[in-house]
Order: sequence, then C-alpha cells, then structure tokens
Amino acid sequence: MGMRMRVHDREPIGAALRRFKKVIERSGVKGELRSHEYYEKPSETRRRQEVRRQKAIRKAASLPRT
Repeated sequence: MGMRMRVHDREPIGAALRRFKKVIERSGVKGELRSHEYYEKPSETRRRQEVRRQKAIRKAASLPRT
C-alpha cells in the first residue's frame, strides 16, 4: 500500500506536515500500527468487539426516533 503526497512549491514545511498527518489519519495506517503494537489474544479482540457492539446498541436505543 504505497501512499504519495506531493509538497507544493513554496509550501511551508509545517503546512505540509499537517497535511501529511491528516492523510495518514484518514487512511487508517496509524490505527493499524497501534493495533499491531502489542499482541492481543483473539478472545480479547472478540470481547472488545462485543463491548463496542453493545455500546452501539444502547446508543441507538437511547436516540429518539423521528
């Protein structure tokens, strides 16, 4: 997965760095690196997904229907 970002002429390095950080954040690379930083047992992964699913269900139930 190659990513490219072109730095424009006379663009300040700070602006280019900000743009680069946004590109990385939107692509999901940062989250992928964090998820592989430490080994997580498959049972822990399933448990975390189940907690996320339950939280989404509770949130959807608390929202008023229109």
